[in-house]
This record gives sequence, structure tokens and C-alpha cells, in this order.
Amino acid sequence: MDILTNIAPNVLKYIDQFPKAILDTLIMLALSGIISIFFGLILGVIVVVTRKDGILPNKWVYFILDKIINLFRSIPFIILVPMLAFLSRLIFKTTIGISGAMVPLVVGTIPFVARQMESSMMEIPEGIVEASISMGMSPMQIIFQVYLKENIPGMIRGITITLIALIGQIAIVGAVGAGGLGDMAIRYGQRFMYDITYTVVILILIIISIIQSIGNKLVEKTTH
Repeated sequence: MDILTNIAPNVLKYIDQFPKAILDTLIMLALSGIISIFFGLILGVIVVVTRKDGILPNKWVYFILDKIINLFRSIPFIILVPMLAFLSRLIFKTTIGISGAMVPLVVGTIPFVARQMESSMMEIPEGIVEASISMGMSPMQIIFQVYLKENIPGMIRGITITLIALIGQIAIVGAVGAGGLGDMAIRYGQRFMYDITYTVVILILIIISIIQSIGNKLVEKTTH
């Protein structure tokens, strides 16, 4: 205990704040992750099937969605947060806390998920899709039985990468009053309590390691 008092006195002083900060981070990760993966997967499927050589080609739908995804992926997240403050206020009546963080987290992550899912589905051999068409499968059957089934490990890898990237974005929204570990690191770091900042970094690395380990295990289990 004496060693901890010398090395991390502020961590011991404010240790009661860490459980809530960790919980807030995990809540934001779970909520924004689930919503982003759901809508990102839908967007990814639409982009894949409407491309020129897709099973439901539609140049205008593909063009519009492709440009929208590229646009929001190109905006730095730190700029996206204040840019979407009006939308957070409109939907949740606030721009702070977990509710205020949801809009920028989801809007910033959906395009990332869409590209990850698109890349995963495009890895499916063209011959499998062509065989499915020749067997008389409908577009919906091809989407669910081929695109969403034949490369599950690839999609899991994409989701894992997304969740890890989302941890970084959650740390950023902590700077604008969203709470969580990022908020603690910045708030106390500005007061020169660097032992708290370093502890937060270690906790974030642990969360990322857990996510990566779970992702790796799921990939192993679903790889044929």
C-alpha cells in the first residue's frame, strides 16, 4: 500500500470514481456498437448488391450511398462531435453525458462498419455468388445465405476492429462531457494528476485486449 501511495496517490484518492467511469465507457461501447453494427451491416449489404456487378445493380443508389459513406469517413471524429451537437440536442435534449455522446458515436461509426462489412462480403469468391444465381436463389436468399453466411470470420474481424476503434472515439467524447474513462484521463490530466491518466490508459488497453481476444476466439470457432 505504501508503494501505491508513492506511485499513484491520486488513483487511491479518486479510486471510487473508476467503477462508474468504466461502466459508462462499456455502456457507450455496447449501445453505440450494437446500433452502428446493425445499420452499418445493412448499408454494407446495399452497397455490395447495388454495385455495377452486384445482384441488384442500381448505379444511383450505389453512387449516393458510396459518396455518403466516404464523406462521413473522411470527417475527423473530433470535428464530427461539435458538428452534430445540434442533432444530439434535437434528439436527446442534451449534448453531454452518455445520451449526448450517442449521436456522434453512431454517425461516426456506421460508415466505418459499412466499409468493413463491404470488404468482408467482397472477399466471397464470385463463383459462389454465380452458382447461387444459377441455382435460382432469390436476391434475399443470396444476401442471407451467401453474403451474410459465407464469410462470418471476416465479418467478425471487421466488428472487432470497429469496437476497438470505437473505444478511441469514446475517449474523445469524454473531452466534451460524455463521461467515461476518457473524461477521467483528460480532466485529471489537466490537473497534472498523471497517475490517473496512466491508469486510465492501462484500463483502456485491458478492454481492447479483451475485445481482441474474444474476436480471435470467435474467428477460430467460425473458420471452416
